[in-house]
Amino acid sequence: MGAERESSAPGAAPFGIAEVTGVSMVPTLLHGDRLFVRYGGRVGAGDVVVLRHPLQQDLLVVKRLIERRDAGWWVLGDNPAAEGDSRVFGTVPPELVLGRVLVRYRPVTPGRQRSAGVVASWLFSAVRPVGSARSASRRLRAR
Repeated sequence: MGAERESSAPGAAPFGIAEVTGVSMVPTLLHGDRLFVRYGGRVGAGDVVVLRHPLQQDLLVVKRLIERRDAGWWVLGDNPAAEGDSRVFGTVPPELVLGRVLVRYRPVTPGRQRSAGVVASWLFSAVRPVGSARSASRRLRAR
């Protein structure tokens, strides 16, 4: 799953916005979701992070940290049917992990009329914290 950075370069500011492209993190994240990212700082197993792809470092991806190994982090997408994680490229060196995803939000599609109920439903579900899934990391590690 790709992440297109919309603002903030690592080192320039501690927070930024990224856009999700692809389906590797479904159901946690959907294509088109926006992510509020904390660059730098501590990360741990279970965290959803933005990282540089180890084989194509100009590409940013979003994955879940599963466990720390000798050579770096083992990362997986939440969608087991999608490829493009450590099952393909191995461990990710810690210096390629850029930041932890704190919140996801789903943007409103401009120009579409919506009823008050649809708008209220969107407001309720549009912004969600993306927390660590320690139990998910144990479950995913068993794959």
